[in-house]
Amino acid sequence: MGLKIHPSVLCADSGNLQKEVETLNTSGADSFHMDVMDGSFVPNFGLGADIFNCVKKHGKLPVFTHLMINEPARYVEYFRELGSDTIVVHPEADRQCAATLARIKTVGAIPGIAINPGTSVETVKELLPLCGMVLVMTVNPGFYGQEFLEFTVEKIKTLCELRRTFGYSLCVDGNINAERAKRLSEYGVTDFVIGTALFVGEPSALIREIT
Repeated sequence: MGLKIHPSVLCADSGNLQKEVETLNTSGADSFHMDVMDGSFVPNFGLGADIFNCVKKHGKLPVFTHLMINEPARYVEYFRELGSDTIVVHPEADRQCAATLARIKTVGAIPGIAINPGTSVETVKELLPLCGMVLVMTVNPGFYGQEFLEFTVEKIKTLCELRRTFGYSLCVDGNINAERAKRLSEYGVTDFVIGTALFVGEPSALIREIT
């Protein structure tokens, strides 16, 4: 099917992070997904520079960074220096999102937007030509382990159609399991962030099941 899987490092065992990273290196995963939260745009904090440095030192996969922070343009260079290969930002948190996407591309990373459950496609459509990645949140951002929000599926279908025009990778993040990934891939989703479900057992087993 050619699907790409991005394990959420937020859900890894932080007490054994080096081991978790080394396991993911050979699991069939496509990147390390890094959730950065500022306690303002979302009601939680994470991940810090120490986690990025561990992934950069021991990881062998690209780094996919999701900035759930206000004024993300201020930190583009910082997270690029920490090893980010893809950087996605929230239009809801950025008054000049088009300029930020251009800035991400200038520093050599793949630019993208993340779209909250309550954000409509129409409000971000003008940004789609600037994106190499579009990340659809199927839970409210900030905490893992939430229930999948079924109403987001219609938005996913719309973005799958628009992907044919704009050519971005379409990723879904929020309570993704094998069954849900199969269903969404049939609509045209290409990438999946997986957290809790991936770390309860052997990561490579679930990745093989999905891909």
